Amino acid sequence: MKTKKQTPQNLSIQFLTAAASRWLLILLAGLFFLTSCKKDDDPVPSGAVTAKAGADQTVQVGQLVTLDGSGSTDSESKPLTYQWALLRKPAKSTVTLSDATSAKPTFKPDEVGEYELELTATSPNGKATDKVLVTASVAEPLAISANITVKTTLVDRISNPDLPDYIVTKNIDVNHELTINPGVVIAFERDVRMNVNDNGGLLIAKGEATNKIKFVGVQKTKGYWVGIALYSGSNANVMEYAEVSHAGSRPMYSTTKAALFFSGGSKAQMAIKNTAFTDNDGYGIYVYEGGILREFAENGFRNNTEAGILLDAANVEKLDYFSTFKGNNGRNVVEVTSSNLKNGTEITWAGFADKAPYRINGELTVNTGWKLNPGVILEMNRDAVIRINTSGYLSAKGTTKDKVIFTSADGSAAYWRGIICYSADPKTILENAEVRNAGGNIIVSAKKANIAIWGTKATMTIKNTQISGSGGYGVMVGYGSSANADLTTANTFESNAQDNVLVEK
Repeated sequence: MKTKKQTPQNLSIQFLTAAASRWLLILLAGLFFLTSCKKDDDPVPSGAVTAKAGADQTVQVGQLVTLDGSGSTDSESKPLTYQWALLRKPAKSTVTLSDATSAKPTFKPDEVGEYELELTATSPNGKATDKVLVTASVAEPLAISANITVKTTLVDRISNPDLPDYIVTKNIDVNHELTINPGVVIAFERDVRMNVNDNGGLLIAKGEATNKIKFVGVQKTKGYWVGIALYSGSNANVMEYAEVSHAGSRPMYSTTKAALFFSGGSKAQMAIKNTAFTDNDGYGIYVYEGGILREFAENGFRNNTEAGILLDAANVEKLDYFSTFKGNNGRNVVEVTSSNLKNGTEITWAGFADKAPYRINGELTVNTGWKLNPGVILEMNRDAVIRINTSGYLSAKGTTKDKVIFTSADGSAAYWRGIICYSADPKTILENAEVRNAGGNIIVSAKKANIAIWGTKATMTIKNTQISGSGGYGVMVGYGSSANADLTTANTFESNAQDNVLVEK
């Protein structure tokens, strides 16, 4: 067989073909190697879960912290579930998460330090974890050591409602408008007071139901600071959703201690709503005659050494039915100073939901119409007397279930002086009432009695009333005065030291 002769040209072609084949194999092998290795920035494989616990946070102790795991993802958008765990917290902390299985649970750090939390995000494709660090610190209160002479607003600086935003270090005069924002806590050093002065001074302290303003002592003990003295007659003074505690270290006026004092001479006035007066050495509020309770609604008095409130008779009608005066005070009463009800329209004393009685000190003079609602109780202090003058009248009409009661403060007989009526007004009436334990001292004409009707044309109707415990007569009707004809039979009498009824002729 004849063999084909290899020429130099044919040999070159074969060499090039073999070389090309080798390079092709090398290229294919490289491509295989590259496609088998995942780069860092390659797409996440199908089914991957990524947990994101949110950014680290720096907060104050007591501040509400909201964690946020909503940035967690599943590459196939399948639904995620969440589980948070508190890995680390300060040694004395007792905090727990509000809802550890939600995307955004909350908690309030209760100690200074670090709180480390871990989020586990889970889907049908698997789970992943991430951590977040919350660092809690305490902000320092600001000192108030100068009088308020320009318009000033105090803001809530520290989130923890138990820590003060401001500390008053010395007696402060408020001579301009002072606004206190919701949530502000003002602590007073020992024996310090705040005076809200007339002719420019003004206090606007309006908190919120869930974010109250607090006036407290640096040390939370009764009688640590003096209190707030109100001399301002501005009709913008207001205290709402607030707490006043630990006052009464020294008298506000004369020998009387109170957390809040209203001056009478300057006709100080304020609206007070939804405010608590607690743990004060003395009264919660003292309204001197001439001071004005502009509004009064749903306030509470607890753990005060004296009564919750001491006020003059003219302001009693401003007190609302739902305020509470029975809260472990020294006397669970509404205490009324020796004062008078002046000429004007009929004044009503309505009583209270908690059945707190009125406690009358000294002499209560009535120069206008005075109505006592069913269920009202008047407790009379030693030698106290009620005078119904010619320009006034008394309408005390109870029911068989809810009588109007006049009695002694300590429950003993012959303790107070009694009721004396000079009025000729036919609206003067006692019905379904009780008058007990008067006649402790002479009421008129050298005589003692629970009730005395005295003076020309003075009159009173008394029906279905129990008259008892007098140190003298039950009822005395003076010469020229009158009572209903069935006085002796329409009422009941018990344990009176002298005759039940004396009618002078």
